[in-house]
Amino acid sequence: MATSVSITTSYAGEAAGKYVSAALLSADTLEGGGVTLMPNVKFKSTLQKVATSDLIKDASCDFTPTGSVTLTERVIQPEEYQINLQLCKQTFQDDWSAISMGYSAFDSLPPSFADFIIGHVAAKVAEKMENNIWQGDEDNEGEFDGYTVLFAADSDVLDVTTSETSISSSNVIAELGKVVDRIPTTIYGKEDLYIYVASNVARAYVRALGGYAANGLGGSGINAQGTTWYNGGDLAFDGVKIFVAPGLPDNHMVAAQKSNLFFGTGLMSDMNEVKLLDLADIDGSQNCRIVMRFTAGIQYGLGSEVVYYSI
Repeated sequence: MATSVSITTSYAGEAAGKYVSAALLSADTLEGGGVTLMPNVKFKSTLQKVATSDLIKDASCDFTPTGSVTLTERVIQPEEYQINLQLCKQTFQDDWSAISMGYSAFDSLPPSFADFIIGHVAAKVAEKMENNIWQGDEDNEGEFDGYTVLFAADSDVLDVTTSETSISSSNVIAELGKVVDRIPTTIYGKEDLYIYVASNVARAYVRALGGYAANGLGGSGINAQGTTWYNGGDLAFDGVKIFVAPGLPDNHMVAAQKSNLFFGTGLMSDMNEVKLLDLADIDGSQNCRIVMRFTAGIQYGLGSEVVYYSI
């Protein structure tokens, strides 16, 4: 006799916010705190940056207005998205039986079948959000314009010129140096300044620091540990922290302050909805449907304080 699986749970209201939060915030860039999160953006919000110059003048007996204050604003307007998914419960019965008997190697899965399915979908949403943040294209279904799209179209952004066709352990030091050289003096040394790098750039950098290279990076690497030196800790280059962003396309890097990069969402608003519906009592089928609704979008403040490297 086949295992009987019944799902009668529907998630909405407060629980919906929690599930959508888990889905969106599990994206690597968001979970790692790589950008500034703006929750509860119902429709749109205005970002204002203040720039001042020539504030100090020679003293006099009179009040003489000096300097200039420039307000720059951008609008962040998260777009609405939905997931309408239909799954057959029979597809998961073998896995679910193993989990319920306690023999599964996947011991991090939630204890209920409903949580298992929603958790699986939430992980896929997080993966998509990570890609959207950095390389999304609003012309594609389910995507908004990511940072690389916006940076490429902004003449204020500081582009890095390179003749390389790809990044490897033999040139990654030089290419990172080009990014640092373009960082404006006004933000170099700031606490929230990061070099955001694609995964292949991070791998190349780790390998280069392991030594044994012919380009002058040392014989046996950091602390003479060779290629075993790295255990997943923090990375930095020329005093600037490195943030590994899996959503960045290969051979791409961005230098910017976290406070200059924003992710907006109506995370806890009533736009969020998660429902898992069992159709057994409706049409007698073994299908269940998952419905999710959420909003998401990105924006940045000053393009003149962003360095963009791409090949």
